[in-house]
Formats: sequence, C-alpha cells, structure tokens
Amino acid sequence: MSSAVVTRFAPSPTGYLHIGGARTALFNWLYARHFGGRMLLRIEDTDRERSTQGAIDAILDGMRWLGLEWDGEVIYQFARAARHREVAESLLATGHAYHCYATPEELAAMRDSARAEGRPMRYDGRWRDRDPAEAPSGVKPVIRLRAPAEGETVVEDGVQGRVTWQNRDLDDLVLLRSDGNPTYMLAVVVDDHDMGVTQIIRGDDHLTNAARQSQIYQALGWAVPAMAHIPLIHGSDGAKLSKRHGALGVDAYRDLGYLPAALRNYLVRLGWSHGDQEVFSTDEMVAAFDLKSIGRSPARFDFAKLENLNGLYIRNSGDAALVDAIETIVPAIGPDRGLALPIATDLRAKLIAAMPGLKERAKTLVELVDSAYYLYAARPLALDEKARSLLGDEARTRLGAIVPVLDTLPEWSAAATEAAVRQFAEGAGLKLGQVAQPLRAALTGRTTSPPLFDVMDVLGRDECLARLRDQAQSAPVV
Repeated sequence: MSSAVVTRFAPSPTGYLHIGGARTALFNWLYARHFGGRMLLRIEDTDRERSTQGAIDAILDGMRWLGLEWDGEVIYQFARAARHREVAESLLATGHAYHCYATPEELAAMRDSARAEGRPMRYDGRWRDRDPAEAPSGVKPVIRLRAPAEGETVVEDGVQGRVTWQNRDLDDLVLLRSDGNPTYMLAVVVDDHDMGVTQIIRGDDHLTNAARQSQIYQALGWAVPAMAHIPLIHGSDGAKLSKRHGALGVDAYRDLGYLPAALRNYLVRLGWSHGDQEVFSTDEMVAAFDLKSIGRSPARFDFAKLENLNGLYIRNSGDAALVDAIETIVPAIGPDRGLALPIATDLRAKLIAAMPGLKERAKTLVELVDSAYYLYAARPLALDEKARSLLGDEARTRLGAIVPVLDTLPEWSAAATEAAVRQFAEGAGLKLGQVAQPLRAALTGRTTSPPLFDVMDVLGRDECLARLRDQAQSAPVV
C-alpha cells in the first residue's frame, strides 16, 4: 500500500472518549502511520439532543493526551447535512431511491407483526414500486434506498474474513427522514467518500452496518472502502465491559494516574498481538501493526495487567518527566492531599531528587504522589495508623535523644546520616531498626518509604530536625 491510505476515527459526542473508542482510534492511527498515510477525525454530531460541546472537548482532549494526533481539521458531520441531502436526491434521480409515504401507524403495525412472529423488523417495501400520486395527504415522505432484493451482499473484512448477507434479509433503509435530516447510514457513506477514506476500522457492532453501507456505495457507483471490524472489549470475567471492569473515560485513566504511553501500550495488546512481545515503544507499534494479527474473539480488560505495565513505564521514565506527569493530575487529586498548582520550585527539586526511590514501588502516579507525601506534607506531619503505633513514649524519647546528634553533623548526606544513626543505635545497645523505624515514621508519617537515609538527604537538615522535634514531644500528634 502507498501513502494514499486514509483512515478515520468517527466518535459520537454523547459522552466521554471511552476505552473501546480509544482503542479504535489507536488502531486507526497505527494503521495510517504504518503505511505513511493519514488518520482523519470526524465528530458524528447529528444527534443534536445528545451531542454536547463538553463531550466534543473531552474526546479531543482524550485523543491529545493519548498522543493520537489526527491529520487536518476536525470534520463535523452535522455541518455537512446539505451535502447528504444532495446525495439522497441524486439517488432519487437515478432510481436507486424512492419516496416512502408509510405512516407511523403502518410502521408500528409492521413492528408488531415482526415481534409476534419472532423476526427482526423489516420494512415490507410497500412504496417501492407504487405511484407517488397515491400518496396520502399530509404525510411527509422519507427517502428510502431501493436495495437489491435478490442475490447477496459480501464484505471481505480485514478481521472477520468473508461475510455474506442475503439481500432478501436487508430491507430498504431510510436515507433521508421526513424532516429532511439524513440518517446515520447515509451520512457515514457520504462523509467517508468525500474524505477519501480507504480503510474503515471500527467495532464489530457495526458489521451489519457494513452490508447496508456497501449497498449505498454501490447504488452511488462509488468504490467501497476496505473494512475491518474488531471485536469489542469484555471484562476480565468475559462479560460485556462495564464500569466495574474499566469502562471509563480516557480522562478517568489519566486521573487514576496512568501514563499515556502505558495506556497506549496496553490498548494495542487488547485484541492484537505480535509474537510474545508485550512492551512496545510507539515506533515499534507503528512498524509492527497489521490487521492480520487482530483476533476475532473479544479482548479481556484486566486492570492488574494495566497496573503492572504502568509500573514498568513509571520505572523507565525520567525523573523530571514523572514530575511533569504528576502536575497533570494535581487538579484532580491534589486538593485531597494538600497539593496545588503550580508546584513550587523547591518542592519540584525535592520530587526530582527523591524520584529514583519513589518510582521503584509505584504502579500509578497517584501511588507516586501518595508515597511522596513526606515531601509536601505540612508540619506537624499527620501520621497514619501504623506510624502512630510505632511512636510510643520510648520511641519518642529516642527521637529526642538523636536530634542533637544529627544537629551537630558537619555535613548532611545519606552517608553521613546513616553513619550517625548506626553509631547512635550501637551506643544505645539497640538494633538499627529500633531507631530507623521510628525515624521513618516521624519523617514520613508512614512505615514504608524510599530508603530512610535518602529520604533524610532529600528533606534536608532543617526540615528533618523540625519534624523530629515535633514528634519527640510526649503527646502524640494525630
């Protein structure tokens, strides 16, 4: 294939960019990049009651955060309604469409009959060959496609293989409603044609639409784009994806502390594989991506796998880059933790200095922020339950005794504080942990943290001594 490859992502702005939509966008983006082509973005906003500007903004923001930049301007389907009407009228003129005057009551009777017989609702074609002069007064007609009544419609699908429908099972679908508004089926075909789309990649819930849209293409004498319908994402238990499985908006994954590169990597492996490889750089994804390696079974979303992969990306990220990433979630999680933007210069420096120890354990940016609590917490430090239980009277007395030892150190470094604490413990006939654990609790408010002496180095002499003096008081600080 050449650079003529054009894909598109076409979400409806009736809600956030959900995880299934994000994967569809990613697959379209990778396919276009793999062949040196373009991925276009179309907002299918013809449902005027449910489409909102807020949803449009959320989709665009989610795409940008994931690093899926589209080519060209965003195309809005509703703005093209006049073009859709023009095409419907052209089909009337060539005899490939006709006016249908069936009343709402007649259509309801068809639905009731189909339901009673246990078959899908299918328009019975009553106006297909009827003279419009017989039209009842006061009924505004719709325009229907004069679909082929015999033979079959075939789609050579890039994922599903050859899919065949008997034309007798596909009725004459509505192209233009009685109020003059185009239907989704017509709008999609016209827009894909006018945008030069060569490859459609979308969820397999659109597979039946592929047959209907192929018939519209053929009636217009237009080339049908190649199609690939990807299985939907299910939960880890195999059930349809719901919020409890992870059916959240991309913005929620950002606020939960996932890195965009990690989420991209996780999404590409939902239904697509490349040997046994699990971790992909963006360049590796682009180089390897193809439709043949997409499976036909639903992919299963697994939060544990995503967390583990995110942890790997965190460990392999630069320290300053992780602080930048933390800043993106401060508006969502900061107020509950006493963090606000902008992050002060001195705190930023401390976060970068502490990051090598912090990022070893964290699986999300939220965990990273929580484990960095000791760097930004206000004095006196709020202790968690385990830390409070460590700081009994005896431990507080030891804290008070070690303050002057640390205060007189000629230099303040991890090595110097470690030597001083070890010497203090030996002199008191204690194990190192009997001194180090109360120190950790007093300095971080937790019983787990990065290495204690690295913590002391990052906090600095003045802050360490102030916190130790706070906790050396006899009354517990809650």
